[in-house]
Amino acid sequence: MTRTVAVIGGGYGGSAVAKALDSEADVVLIDPRDAFVNAAGSLRALTQPDWAPNIFFAFDTLLTRGTVIRDRAVSADPDGVTLASGRRVAADYLVLATGSSYSYPAKPSAESTGEALDDLRDTHKELAGAERVLILGAGPVGLELAGEIKEVWPHKQVTIVDPAERILADFRPEMRQDLHRQLDELGVELRLGTALTTPPPTGHGRAGAFTVTTTSGEEITADIWFRAHGVQVNSDYLADGRLTTLTTQGQVPVTESLNVHGYDHVYAIGDITDVAEDKRAGYAMQHAEVVAQNIIAQLRGEQPAAVYRPAPDPMMLLPLGPRGGVGQLPTPDGPAVLPAATVAEYKGADLFTGRFAEQFASA
Repeated sequence: MTRTVAVIGGGYGGSAVAKALDSEADVVLIDPRDAFVNAAGSLRALTQPDWAPNIFFAFDTLLTRGTVIRDRAVSADPDGVTLASGRRVAADYLVLATGSSYSYPAKPSAESTGEALDDLRDTHKELAGAERVLILGAGPVGLELAGEIKEVWPHKQVTIVDPAERILADFRPEMRQDLHRQLDELGVELRLGTALTTPPPTGHGRAGAFTVTTTSGEEITADIWFRAHGVQVNSDYLADGRLTTLTTQGQVPVTESLNVHGYDHVYAIGDITDVAEDKRAGYAMQHAEVVAQNIIAQLRGEQPAAVYRPAPDPMMLLPLGPRGGVGQLPTPDGPAVLPAATVAEYKGADLFTGRFAEQFASA
């Protein structure tokens, strides 16, 4: 008898696990969007709208046998999932892969590709006419946004504000030194160890001159601002407790095999899990490999044996436009710092669009 695997969420991890299981089971992938969004390319999609269609991959080319339901989960339990439309999807195996939300434009908020592209084009027009840009948040998103802006408009004044005293404090000092050097060369101004006393009066991503004051007493005048902080776990559909009890951060507690605690047929992957590591697409795809191996073993009547062990050191590929950037990858001898050319080759040149074009190629 063919088993049903319901995968809730078609992001990096969900799409990967659905694809891996497509030939092994009846896969049902549930997502409210009409396409997978390669969010790694969202910031370039903002600054280069002609390139923006490259980040969207229609779900209808992902699976050969399986089904994609464009709907939103509102509740999950050990036997399946209930959708916003009222539809019920019963499942022998359940994979929770709903990820997280982040401030636009790092993650487009519209659920249709057409609307998301319209949003990016509109915001691009606002940004194009603004000479002074303020970015709130000096994490990877804020830094990457600054790099993409400077690639297209080298003359724009870009200022990043963050209350942290150091950027990317968990990474190797030589990587951070190289990052500071490249930002200086681009003309990006960092204001660290400070925050704004009040939020900007204009809308996020909307042009309009304003002046704000920092907690250190400095004034910053800008024509547009972007929020580059504030991750939210997409776990609302689990809040009723029918399947699991969420952590205080809204995450799902999982075992080392990525099972939801208490179940051998329910799994969770990606940002929604309580795995102690940074929340990154690369990790979600590694989670997907573990879960696919375990479900395939169970479908074949074998004992699942794959486990997920977080890397001992953080990893990152942080492009600053298509040619610059910094990176750190784990090696047997400890974390290795990558030069800009290697970061560009691995990620910055196409922001993984080639990889997903292959994954979503029509069967």
